[in-house]
Amino acid sequence: MTNNSITLTIDGQPITVPSGATLLEAAAAAGIDIPVICYHEATSPNGLCRVCVVDVDGGRVLQPACVAECQADSHVETGNERVERSRRTILEMLNASVNLRQAPEIQAMMRALAADASRFPDARRRESELIDDNPFYVRDYEQCVLCWRCVQVCAEDAQFTFALTLKNRGHDTSVATAFDISMTESPCVFCGQCLGVCPTGALKPKMEWGMEQGWTAEELRKNTRRGRKRRADGE
Repeated sequence: MTNNSITLTIDGQPITVPSGATLLEAAAAAGIDIPVICYHEATSPNGLCRVCVVDVDGGRVLQPACVAECQADSHVETGNERVERSRRTILEMLNASVNLRQAPEIQAMMRALAADASRFPDARRRESELIDDNPFYVRDYEQCVLCWRCVQVCAEDAQFTFALTLKNRGHDTSVATAFDISMTESPCVFCGQCLGVCPTGALKPKMEWGMEQGWTAEELRKNTRRGRKRRADGE
């Protein structure tokens, strides 16, 4: 082992990685898949969702693999009962408050972990009017899991436009524009990178959303040239 690499064990498999590598990177190098929600290769890892937690040396708390650095000679378990119970509970809590019907990757995680979609029946649901204020895409924050991907890719991670931010606190936290101005009034250049990293249906191209609403070809042409606010029927 050189001064620039370390060796650890992941799920019983020894793996040598560069010093400073995260547990997520080390697991990937070993061919081990760790589920993620807030993490995306195009954005900076921030350890928000905690779905990627792993057990390091049986420590008091589980470690978020996307930001925790590998430690030499440590033993990591990525799917023991403790880890899976934590992930399952996080997904059940998320499902209890957010509309995940258009989040196939998260739904797949729930099935894989046998998460109970009916748990926490009295949880407060996220409520928000669908925002249709530009010709290019709609925003439905009832489906937002607050992964921050769109905020990050709009800022230093890619576009340097800073059109998106966060507002409010706690359960009422949501993605928004500064002072809630419309997208056409904001610095947004409609590059579409935020749509590309969104893991749910919170951000959707106007053309796609219009077809889901049953718009005619003429309505599609009209409404992708002029934005407006409306609530999605049936959502």
